[in-house]
Amino acid sequence: MSLLHVAIMAPIIFAVLVPLIYKFTKRIHTGWFVLPVPVILFVYFLSRIPSVQEGEGVLSSLPWIPSLGINFTVYLDGLSLLFALLITGIGLLVILYSVFYMDKNKEAIHRFYVYLLLFMGAMLGVVLSDNVMVLYGFWELTSVSSFLLIAFWYSRERSRYGALKSMLITVFGGLAMFTGFLMLSIMSGSMSVREIIGQVSEMTDHTLFIPAMILILLGAFTKSAQFPFHIWLPDAMEAPTPVSAYLHSATMVKAGLYLVARFSPVFAGQAEWFWLVTVVGLTTLIYGSIRAIKQTDLKALLAFSTISQLGLIMSLLGLGSAAAFYSGSPESLIYTKATTAAIFHLINHATFKGALFMVVGIVDHETGTRDIRKLGGLMALMPITFTVAAIGAFSMAGLPPFNGFLSKEMFFTAVLHVTEMDFWNVQTWGVLIPVVAWIASVFTFLYSMILVFKTFTGKLQPAKLDKKPHEAPLGMLIPPVILASLAVVFGLFPNLLSYSLIEPAMAAIMPDMLAPGEKFMVKIEFWHGWTTEIFMTIGIIVLGTILYKFYGRLRLLNRPLFNRVTFNRIYDRGLNSLEQGGKKLTGSYMTGSIRHYMIYIFGFMILLLGYAMVYSDGIKINISQYAPISFYESIVIIVLVISVLALPFVRSRLVAIILTGMSGYMVTLFFVLFRAPDLALTQMVVETVSVMLFLLCFYHLPKLKKEHVPLRFKWTNALISIGVGVVVTLIALGATSGRMFEPISDFFLKESYTSAGGKNVVNVILVDFRGFDTMLEITVLCIAALGIYAMIKIDPGDAILGQREMRQDILLPKSNDVILKTISKVVIFIVLTFALYLFLAGHNSTGGGFVGGLMTASALVLLSMAFGMNVSQKMIPVNFRTVTAIGLLLAYFTGMGSFLFDMPFLSHAFGHFELPLLGDTELATALLFDMGVYLAVVGVTMTIIYSIGRDN
Repeated sequence: MSLLHVAIMAPIIFAVLVPLIYKFTKRIHTGWFVLPVPVILFVYFLSRIPSVQEGEGVLSSLPWIPSLGINFTVYLDGLSLLFALLITGIGLLVILYSVFYMDKNKEAIHRFYVYLLLFMGAMLGVVLSDNVMVLYGFWELTSVSSFLLIAFWYSRERSRYGALKSMLITVFGGLAMFTGFLMLSIMSGSMSVREIIGQVSEMTDHTLFIPAMILILLGAFTKSAQFPFHIWLPDAMEAPTPVSAYLHSATMVKAGLYLVARFSPVFAGQAEWFWLVTVVGLTTLIYGSIRAIKQTDLKALLAFSTISQLGLIMSLLGLGSAAAFYSGSPESLIYTKATTAAIFHLINHATFKGALFMVVGIVDHETGTRDIRKLGGLMALMPITFTVAAIGAFSMAGLPPFNGFLSKEMFFTAVLHVTEMDFWNVQTWGVLIPVVAWIASVFTFLYSMILVFKTFTGKLQPAKLDKKPHEAPLGMLIPPVILASLAVVFGLFPNLLSYSLIEPAMAAIMPDMLAPGEKFMVKIEFWHGWTTEIFMTIGIIVLGTILYKFYGRLRLLNRPLFNRVTFNRIYDRGLNSLEQGGKKLTGSYMTGSIRHYMIYIFGFMILLLGYAMVYSDGIKINISQYAPISFYESIVIIVLVISVLALPFVRSRLVAIILTGMSGYMVTLFFVLFRAPDLALTQMVVETVSVMLFLLCFYHLPKLKKEHVPLRFKWTNALISIGVGVVVTLIALGATSGRMFEPISDFFLKESYTSAGGKNVVNVILVDFRGFDTMLEITVLCIAALGIYAMIKIDPGDAILGQREMRQDILLPKSNDVILKTISKVVIFIVLTFALYLFLAGHNSTGGGFVGGLMTASALVLLSMAFGMNVSQKMIPVNFRTVTAIGLLLAYFTGMGSFLFDMPFLSHAFGHFELPLLGDTELATALLFDMGVYLAVVGVTMTIIYSIGRDN
């Protein structure tokens, strides 16, 4: 495992520790303990600048699912380094800012930092992953974690609405992107981004090439809030300001830009890519700038300004793709300037927009409002905040001497060069591009002036403010001051970034533009003379100033773009139609009757499998190869059949439970007769616990009423049961009669000890060969247990308010049987000792974590049945939900431990060691995984037992 893998996983792992830190250090703000994580990561990535600058990328791979070509491969080049520095650098400033912004006494700050660290790790995973499937996994994790961050104040309806909208739109784009990735892997035969780029020449004529391009762009456009998918971003402003400053200035919204830049070597040079990226970017630029000037909420203004700026960068990436058309010729260097401008403005936008988001948070925090109509006159009361706001706004407007001026001039240079293109029909429509860019820049100037002057100048209106305004505390001012200072420094000394960050990023985006060993010439100058770009800037300032002067009188500027038909209304009505349609469709078959659901499931199974058998080559049954049925097997079969046939005719639930248990114990006897002790033991314990669960549920049910059952009801049940029995029996007989391959059991028998160090083949299969299946199974069990607990114990209305106290009333009465109590004291000790033996001995003889956990749970259930649940909980004061979580985490961390040795996930090792007193002893890492299974099974079982056995 390389340091890059550690860098990705560190925030995610630390997120697990945050609740513990919060619990034991409540007097200190949790943010102080979280802050070192991005600081250390930022310093690490800074240290990589010299090597990346020299073209020495870092590549490291961990096997994940090698058979499918999915490996956890990370790659650090100029582009990923730039984004990693933005993610960690802005991240550390946001966390410092949040320490003073988030009230540890009023906010659940532990949840806030868990979500923030998850998002940070996911973003690092996106920009550092070389495997497209791993990239997609982290991409969706950013959507989930951003959903949690936006909905942090979940008691607010608008926060929940904004979070859901952002997740639905970005996940839709992510699924489209996932399909595009699959198409690329089909065309190239690889899931590595580097290998896909190396096979571009062989893919361009493929029928899937253009569809893959469009689907990947859908993912990029939705994530980066491009028109018309921009509607989620303004509603996401309901998140706390630190979240907005992090997600919407430097990280989440930049993920789409990263995706376009990363896959530019694959699709650049295609007319479709050029026009799609450029037109969508310019449309977003002008639409966002016009919408921004109509906002009265400061965060809404910043939201639409962010949309506008993202469109600008997206259009530059589209224009820069034209360089691929001239690849290898001197003309290509002209069009690389657009890519240079895109990278430079991406950095600049992170500095001035991050500062502005923090400024708005300060204004809201110190005045109690973000409404521009209530603000004004704050300059004298908040001079530092005003200075930062002025620098950020002037940089965003493209005014000298700030960094935004330089990247805006480079933007104008790029759009002017478009008119010189003589391919892709650019000469026909390309003349409109500079016009659109200039008009959008005028509105950018206007909303920048509105932001700073409407807020800080004019007359103070204290009566309209919820708080008496004053300057923010020093800790809240330091992060925006640092970002504003960078806006000034990068404006005055832009070439600090030229060959440290910009040129390596360009080399990653356009690897085929230069010969090996050559570098792009990146020289950013403040003054180029009286050029067309300068006159365009002067025109923007003049016209923008006039519009600001008469802004209040110009009805056209204040009038909504659309009155009735808006994208938000289309989204709302579309979502409502889907919900209503889904309710009607679901209501037609989700009747609430378990019988109906079983009919659907088994009916579909009979039809599907029956159809497959009828229209295939048929089932060949070779009876001669089966062993004869012994006398004991005949007795067990007779008892089993009698118990099953009697079930439909009994009129007592208690008798039905006994008959169900009888059928299960007969199956246990079959395993004994067939010499399968592991399965027999597991089946016996499962049946025991199941009967106990049935009895607990039985206590809650009303008395069984004798009602006339229609004949159709009985015939339907009979047909379904007979059909399932016949189909399953035929499939089982056919599968054992005509094997097409050698049984895999021979492999397990040969390799269980030599490869996994275990003589118990069943246990070795569960914890080693098929350990991934077992891990997913206990995960499902944990989710089911928590679901049962939530349904029985938690009132949704009270859960939102956090005011519910769990009742301790016992529904299951404790036993007064002295004999049961006396015997159980001995039996429980014996059962627990046997459970410990089964767990420890399971790797080499009968047993294992699963059956050991069930046996332990059986002993605890017996304790509860004999002495009552209150007594059992006092004797064993353990929160079994916590036990479940510990078991699950232990299983997962054991699996990830193999990464430390550059081995695939869940690879186990074993060896023999000389231990004191014990002598030569075999130790296997599978025991740790089995311990996780053991704890998860105990926790799940007891959580369900205690949940059902108590009143809600």
